Amino acid sequence: MSPRPPLPPFTQETAVHKARLAEDGWNTREPEKVALAYTVDSRWRNRAEFINGREQIVAFLTRKWHRELDYRLIKELWAFTGNRIAVRFAYEYHDDSGSWFRAYGNENWEFDAEGLMYARHASINDLPIKEAERKFHWPIGRRPDDHAGLSDLGL
Repeated sequence: MSPRPPLPPFTQETAVHKARLAEDGWNTREPEKVALAYTVDSRWRNRAEFINGREQIVAFLTRKWHRELDYRLIKELWAFTGNRIAVRFAYEYHDDSGSWFRAYGNENWEFDAEGLMYARHASINDLPIKEAERKFHWPIGRRPDDHAGLSDLGL
């Protein structure tokens, strides 16, 4: 694998950039593309599910984005040190019955020297919302640079 900058040890600027790259990747909703940001033997805890390796990451994300429709995500740096980054995030989606949700969570990430994530620990809670309560209104894909972040939205 070729390096995936920015590489650790992280600075404020590179940690913010790494979080935005992760957000951008997840907003593609392309499991195979997203999985390339993780080591081949990456280990995740996502809610109560344990995922090991890229193959399981792809399967997990495929299932996720078949259930979570019109998914839009914002990540915000919380803290960093050395090869670790902590982010908080929120995403909005609806299910196949048209019910909308906003999921709130925190992730702790650990990276190898090549900038690939080898550990991801996510804690997430879903809140049912009305469609009129949505805050993420950009077209599917990358969040525009001028769209408010979590803090600006009061989240």
